[in-house]
Amino acid sequence: MNIILDLLLLLLTIIYSYLEALVKVFIPQRRKSVAGETVLITGAGHGIGRSTAYEFAKRKSRLVLWDINKHSVEETAAECRKLGATAHASVVDCSNREDIYNSIKQVKKEVGDVTILVNNAGTVYPADLLSTKDEEITKTFEVNILGHFWITKALLPSMMKRNHGHIVTVASVCGHGVIPYLIPYCSSKFAAVGFHRALTLELKALGKTGIKTSCLCPVFVNTGFTKNPSTRIWPILETDEVARTLIDGILTNKKMIFVPPYVNIYLILER
Repeated sequence: MNIILDLLLLLLTIIYSYLEALVKVFIPQRRKSVAGETVLITGAGHGIGRSTAYEFAKRKSRLVLWDINKHSVEETAAECRKLGATAHASVVDCSNREDIYNSIKQVKKEVGDVTILVNNAGTVYPADLLSTKDEEITKTFEVNILGHFWITKALLPSMMKRNHGHIVTVASVCGHGVIPYLIPYCSSKFAAVGFHRALTLELKALGKTGIKTSCLCPVFVNTGFTKNPSTRIWPILETDEVARTLIDGILTNKKMIFVPPYVNIYLILER
């Protein structure tokens, strides 16, 4: 049964890829400019956050980069400056609400209002549930979802005042389908997907159509969290590839961004 499902998935993937390519050729999507936008990226010291910062830097955005690692986030900022962007680096613990609120006050004072937010900071503790420490479960939810609440709450008022902005939630395919030995991580990513969907509908209900939302859901990414990652079906993605797909989704105001795009087919079949 698994072989048949895999073959069906392969066939649908090929068809989907061809159709997507044809649509892009004949119906190119309009892309907005992010030049001059003030972009806050959490977890910018490595992985998807760093690669996404580079993509915004190439497009002349003003960058506010947060990470818990001082050396790493300063490295990212230095590279962004080489690409011609203005970049401000700060050490911020995205599991600490007070640190978040104080840091945002500093950003508003020194840089101004943030117009694009990329909630990217994340953590993972691979283990079976009974081997996972209580504090690791708490930390997973503090970083992977509660931090999204605190940062968004602090930045949303200025976006709503102007009816302009973009809020990006970095989740995972694990926010749509689960795998063993990652129960806290999968649960936090389900929460992140729910946060994105509920926020999207609430902004629409409030008439704030100028504030866009996007949710990134990649399969496994080589971010360094897991040594020698491998899967039976999915490719292991590099952060540059994910960041390019993410920036394209942001520029076209795409709400749900799967990487690779055909993963959505698998999730539908699984149900």
